[in-house]
Amino acid sequence: MKIGKDLVAAAATPMVLGILAEGESYGYAILQRVSELSDGELEWSDGMLYPLLHRLERLGHVEAAWGASPTGRPRKHYRLSAGGREAFAEQRRQWRVVSSALQQVWSERDGDRSAFALGGA
Repeated sequence: MKIGKDLVAAAATPMVLGILAEGESYGYAILQRVSELSDGELEWSDGMLYPLLHRLERLGHVEAAWGASPTGRPRKHYRLSAGGREAFAEQRRQWRVVSSALQQVWSERDGDRSAFALGGA
């Protein structure tokens, strides 16, 4: 399934904040976690992730530091700041409202099968 760019963009910030709430991580591992969490349906690129991480860093939600990798090559590690934990909590509150509203409208539509049969959906 192809997930629309607008939906991917809207979910990107809470997704990254949520992944970093699990613990410190680095770019490639974040990309792998997104894929894992979505059963492979979301395949983000470096070009999408790194600008988001840099924006979150500028906003003070994420802190970054260079560290070593198993190969010895340095890589940037990201973790939530105190402000990032607050931003993540706020994102969760907002997404709960959106999710609840969607669930309600979808369950109302699911209960109205005649609208689907008549082409109303």
